[in-house]
Amino acid sequence: MTSKLFFQALTKFLAGLVLVGALLFVSAGTFAYWQGWLFIAGLYGIVRHPMYAATLVLFLAMPLVLASPWSFLIMLLYIPIIAKRIRNEEAVLEQGLEGYTEYKQKVRYKVIPFVW
Repeated sequence: MTSKLFFQALTKFLAGLVLVGALLFVSAGTFAYWQGWLFIAGLYGIVRHPMYAATLVLFLAMPLVLASPWSFLIMLLYIPIIAKRIRNEEAVLEQGLEGYTEYKQKVRYKVIPFVW
C-alpha cells in the first residue's frame, strides 16, 4: 500500500465519521455528547426495534440506488425473514427479561410507528 492510498483511505474514513456524527447529533438538536445518545435511546420509546427499522430503510433504498429488480426481490424476501426474527426475539425477551411485557404494552409498535 502506498502512502497516497493510505492517506486517501484515512481521509475518507474520517469524513465518514464526521458525517455520521453530524447526522446523529444534529438530528438530536445538539452537539452535546450525552444528549445525542439520549436521542438514540429515545427511539426505543417509539418503536421496539429501531435497528431493524434502519435495516428496512436500507433495504428499501437499495432497489432505488441500484435500479435493479433483483435487489427489489431481495428486499421482498427480507421482510418475512426479519418479521420471523422479531417474533422469535420478542418471545425470548419475554421469557428472559423482567419487565419486557410491560415495555411491550407501553411501546406498541415493533418497527414502523403507527403501522407495525
